[in-house]
Parts: sequence; C-alpha cells; structure tokens
Amino acid sequence: MAKIAEADSRIFGNVYVCKDCKHKMKAQPLKVLAGKVSCRNCSSTALRPKRKK
Repeated sequence: MAKIAEADSRIFGNVYVCKDCKHKMKAQPLKVLAGKVSCRNCSSTALRPKRKK
C-alpha cells in the first residue's frame, strides 16, 4: 500500500486489531504474544496484526 518504508512502518508497524470489536491499537509484539496486552475497548486479549492491502 505505502511505497515509502517510513510510512509503511508508521501505518502497519506494531499496530494490532481486536478480533472482537475491531478496535485498533499500538503495542509491542512480544507483549501481544505473551497475552499481556488487552483491548482498551472490550478487555479482550484476542489481537491480530493489521492487514496490509
């Protein structure tokens, strides 16, 4: 989508989407894998990376 590497890392880097309420947030990948990060909106720990279209 983005042709510039800096823009690509800013838009997609460390951005996760809640699988339940589709809320976006920035978080560190190791904390997401460990289950220490929860959604601010619904308190779910089911997160996925933002998709690149």
